[in-house]
Amino acid sequence: MKVESKALSYQKCNALILKLIASTLAVGFAFRLFFNFSADFPPEFPSDLEKTAVPESLPPAAAVLPQSAADFNVSDNVSNDLMPLQEKCDLFTGDWIPDPSGPMYTNESCHLIENHQNCMKNGRPDSGYLYWRWSPRNCELPQFDAEKFLEMMKSKSWALIGDSISRNHVQSLLCILSKVDKPVEVYHDKEYKSRRWHFPSYNFTVSVIWSPFLVEAAIFEDMNGVSTSEIELHLDRLDKKWTGQYQSFDYIVFSTGKWFLKTAIYYENNVILGCHYCPKKNLTELGSEFAYRKSIRSVLNFISTSHHKGLIFFRTSTPDHFEGGEWFNGGACNRTSPFKEGETELKDLHKLLRRIEIEEFEKAVTKASENGVNLKLLDITQLSLLRPDGHPGPYRFLHPFAKDRNAQILNDCLHWCLPGPIDSWNDVIMEMVVNG
Repeated sequence: MKVESKALSYQKCNALILKLIASTLAVGFAFRLFFNFSADFPPEFPSDLEKTAVPESLPPAAAVLPQSAADFNVSDNVSNDLMPLQEKCDLFTGDWIPDPSGPMYTNESCHLIENHQNCMKNGRPDSGYLYWRWSPRNCELPQFDAEKFLEMMKSKSWALIGDSISRNHVQSLLCILSKVDKPVEVYHDKEYKSRRWHFPSYNFTVSVIWSPFLVEAAIFEDMNGVSTSEIELHLDRLDKKWTGQYQSFDYIVFSTGKWFLKTAIYYENNVILGCHYCPKKNLTELGSEFAYRKSIRSVLNFISTSHHKGLIFFRTSTPDHFEGGEWFNGGACNRTSPFKEGETELKDLHKLLRRIEIEEFEKAVTKASENGVNLKLLDITQLSLLRPDGHPGPYRFLHPFAKDRNAQILNDCLHWCLPGPIDSWNDVIMEMVVNG
């Protein structure tokens, strides 16, 4: 009887252990599914710090490149499978992990960094923000391989189209590539906001096109950023500065965002629809989200019906990290290390704009697929949200505290130090191009 009782007890124990293992596996599987398929709707942002002006039109890219995009079939290099990348490998959910190797370039090795993003030159005292890399949770993300990238891009052309964040991004890309081949500037507009570089050893060009709204805009600001009138936005007319060159580029990164928060009057068919924040005008207040949705819809509709044969990215907007105020009333960004997931979230306004981006992209990508257009989402919002330490802050300016340690300095918590977190955007892009 005692032996039978012990055997029975042993069987019950085994059964209990098996149930416990099965439960653990089920919970683990559910947890993995949650991280693979949950939709994040994170951060928020203020007005752009950049002073604005309307740039001149660019000459066609074909003037530099002998090969046109019409002769280039992206399917030779890039998968035309438009299934969301997250279903294969979620590059956009992960963590910033320590990286003792540091950045791929320095502010001394790269002479293409604009002064207001050259944080080390401007006297930023800490350097810890340079020693992190983005690590997706469920796959490996290799570091950007400049030589491999340039080999792939022989006789090809890239364009980054948007506002000053796009200029910030293009400098990062140029600095990484310049370790292999020195780019030669072949064009700039009057104010150096739209520019083009040529990599002679690879016959490869990179352009940045200043178009902060992507739609046609009349901006009445002087070089000091002082407005004499409201911005006039034509929500149904795309900006000719990029549409005239669109088909000549093999790869394009579109983005917008911050400028839609500015005071503006909205037009459609040359008729005023209303405005955003114009209390002195007898106009209907429509709000920035109204214009943002209409503009993004117009841009994505143009792309998805364009029969473009290259690869087009739509980049989500980037959060700022102002704390204690905004850029104009004492807001600052003094953190020196990344956030971990759960330690911060997007501001409500950023959540709203991001929701518009995702909703309009999901509509457009189906139409794009039907028309043979390779359109992908470059969703850098969350990974950027976790890097409050990567902005110039007061070091937008050269040695801001040299004369007065307590000086009241305008902080830049929107753009990114170079080198800095924005370099990881290129790691993600390369992975999407190579294995997307």
